[in-house]
Amino acid sequence: MDTISLIALLLTLSASFSIVNHHTLRLPMTIGVLVFSLLTSLLIMLLNPLVPAYDLQELPRTFLGAINLPETLLNGALSLLLFAGAMQVDLVHLRSRLVSVTALSVLGTVFAVLLLAAAVWSVFPFMGHPIPFIWCIVLGSILAPTDPVSVVGMLRRLGLPGPLQAVFAGESLFNDGVGVVIFGVTIGLATGDHQTVTMTDIGLSFCREAIGGGVLGAATGWMALRVLRGQRDPHIDLLTSLALATGTFSIANALGMSGAIAVVVAGMSFGTNYAHSVFDEVSRKELDIAWTLIDEVLNVLLFLLIGFEILEITPHLFSLIATLVVIPLSIGVRGLSVLLSTLPAHIRQWERGRVLGVLTWGGLRGGISVSLALGLPPGELRELLLPICYGVVVFTIIVQGLTMERVVRWLYPSGT
Repeated sequence: MDTISLIALLLTLSASFSIVNHHTLRLPMTIGVLVFSLLTSLLIMLLNPLVPAYDLQELPRTFLGAINLPETLLNGALSLLLFAGAMQVDLVHLRSRLVSVTALSVLGTVFAVLLLAAAVWSVFPFMGHPIPFIWCIVLGSILAPTDPVSVVGMLRRLGLPGPLQAVFAGESLFNDGVGVVIFGVTIGLATGDHQTVTMTDIGLSFCREAIGGGVLGAATGWMALRVLRGQRDPHIDLLTSLALATGTFSIANALGMSGAIAVVVAGMSFGTNYAHSVFDEVSRKELDIAWTLIDEVLNVLLFLLIGFEILEITPHLFSLIATLVVIPLSIGVRGLSVLLSTLPAHIRQWERGRVLGVLTWGGLRGGISVSLALGLPPGELRELLLPICYGVVVFTIIVQGLTMERVVRWLYPSGT
């Protein structure tokens, strides 16, 4: 299947599921597309044994193989999705909560990885499937980061206070970079690719990827704004911003830095006071509209692919049971990691228990977790961990995503 045929098929399915959802379930569009792609995949899996002469899953699997979600997302579309999300962050509120965002992004992610690893390592032997601790850390690194695509999209629908929205968005945009660094190191140790990795090596790797990526993003963002200063053509604004997002991501990856963090910082540069002096009101409005459309289209396509990726999973009874066990564990670990990473703030003002509740239930996972799980090396542990990761992701998007508004209304009845 050639590239244009793949794109046409993706857009046709996305449009069809969106229309059906609009006239039936009326869920948020991305979640609706995910639900219908899941239902379609499950229907194919149920009908496949009834048609022994033809493998109904062959075409969808060929289609998924041609797209290659881990490669497409982690080394492609993610740059545009993160840039679009970063442009929407209120930098005034973010600066006022910078300590909390940093604590959640770094300490919170590390705590979440270790706590979930310890929980799974302790529980799975009682279920007859002990897993080496290093592979439990791999599982934790896959499920610890909250997904910026899911979270930023959800924030648009909720009337949360501005500072809390900034914390939510800031954490989700930055913590995936931390999770990917941990995943890269631990998967190397688990598979034997890295034999002698010390804590110093891990620290240096993190500094190079995180801090280096941030510096690079700030530099490229400033240069792009300097280039745009003095002209008022919205088409040039859009083309330059697209070049900034994709170019920053590519340069960071080539230099061994975090492309995710670099492109987030570059996107946030468009919300600085200097950026406000570069764009007039009309130009900025047109730029925001263009990026909103790009974000919406890519979101829908991503959630469509997540729904179809269930065809890549071999169902087992233990996988289902293990998923049902890990889901509450992941929620509990999310709450504990948020509490521990921001403990000084809670000690000073326990009213922020409301914030703890919102951040815990709003810790959605998404395409990044699925892509990392699909990137696990073939083998028995991949067959075990992949369904668990997929189940947690689908649960957080559908169940937590659809009930998040009720949780917010309960905790913040006046929106303050």
